[in-house]
Amino acid sequence: VQLQASGGGLVQVGGSLSLSCVVSGTSRTIDVMGWYRQAPGKQRELVAAISDSGTINSADSVRGRFTISRENAKNTVYLQMNSLKPDDTAVYYCHCRLRYSRADYWGQGTQVTVSS
Repeated sequence: VQLQASGGGLVQVGGSLSLSCVVSGTSRTIDVMGWYRQAPGKQRELVAAISDSGTINSADSVRGRFTISRENAKNTVYLQMNSLKPDDTAVYYCHCRLRYSRADYWGQGTQVTVSS
């Protein structure tokens, strides 16, 4: 299973960025797709995750600013990030878990930098 993330970059405070991640190498149902982030010196944390039925779990810090969505037919998950803050600066990792599996799969990480 491979996860290929794209998007990210440098943006000013209050700006927007979008991330996308394509999962390949499996024909099994992808139960959960989501995004985590890790800032320097901090632990990796959940940003938002979405199940194949559309149930969303997101961090309090991003609720109302970030929107997660997915296209099951394309095995793709998206993260639209609006009203970005310096605290959103981190490496963002795409994640997925397949149905009937406890294995976690990760993308390579993409840098998001919010400058003030």
